[in-house]
Amino acid sequence: MKQFFLSFTLMAVLASCSYFKASDKGQPTNFNKILKSTDYTFKLQMAEKYYLNKDYNHAQMLYDDLYRVMKGSEHFEDIWYKYAYCAFYLKDYINAENLFKGFVEAFPNSPKADEMDYMRAFCFYKQSPKYQLDQTNTTKAMGFMQAFIAQHPNSDKVKEATEIIEKCRAKLEEKDFENAKLYYNLRETNPAYLKAAALTFNLLMNAYPDSQFSDEYKLYVIKSEYLYAIQSLEEKKKARLEQVLTDVNDFNDRFPDSKLKKEVQSYQDLANNSLKALAKLNS
Repeated sequence: MKQFFLSFTLMAVLASCSYFKASDKGQPTNFNKILKSTDYTFKLQMAEKYYLNKDYNHAQMLYDDLYRVMKGSEHFEDIWYKYAYCAFYLKDYINAENLFKGFVEAFPNSPKADEMDYMRAFCFYKQSPKYQLDQTNTTKAMGFMQAFIAQHPNSDKVKEATEIIEKCRAKLEEKDFENAKLYYNLRETNPAYLKAAALTFNLLMNAYPDSQFSDEYKLYVIKSEYLYAIQSLEEKKKARLEQVLTDVNDFNDRFPDSKLKKEVQSYQDLANNSLKALAKLNS
């Protein structure tokens, strides 16, 4: 019986190896036989081989079948784990996110739960587009990464999660900056855009108080306010020019070492000269 068992095992191994002989197109042969097989132990072994060989397309098809028929088995957790990663490696991030989420819900006490929780958030990050496009997934990635850090503060993924949050925040900031700058660039079509630009750049500063570009945003506020002031009605110029000087003083207080101070000083001089000319005109 022992010799028979060894012979049978050897035959099974050789049979499984034959499935990995390359065809003319470089694809495994007889995959359909594996897929149609009702020997789920054998099918699981083959899925593992495909997975280890990074053939995630074929592995996914087998895990998809095994996922449905092996629920509750001792292998189910590992099948779900690798099935989710197959979707991720195939860049099917929507399906991968659902599978990572489902794994955490099904196996909350698994040692792999925190990894799966991180990967769920990472799927949203992988779907984050260029800053010019809709940033819904970027916002979701930030939210889920922040939740991950709160729930798994001792995870070795916390550093990576923090870095991703910073990258997402930078992308959102860049998009908001371009939106604010659009108002400024449209100033020649309608002076009212200058008022909108000053307001939007102020909002940008409030939204990203620790930004390394805060001094640049403040300069745009000053420039927008000055250009808006000199195009205003005579009775409104004085108050608007004085607002420019108020923001210049605020800039100097907040950014004493900024490289933009010289340019800010030029707008201070322009505003003061405009106020003097206005006072002379009204005297």
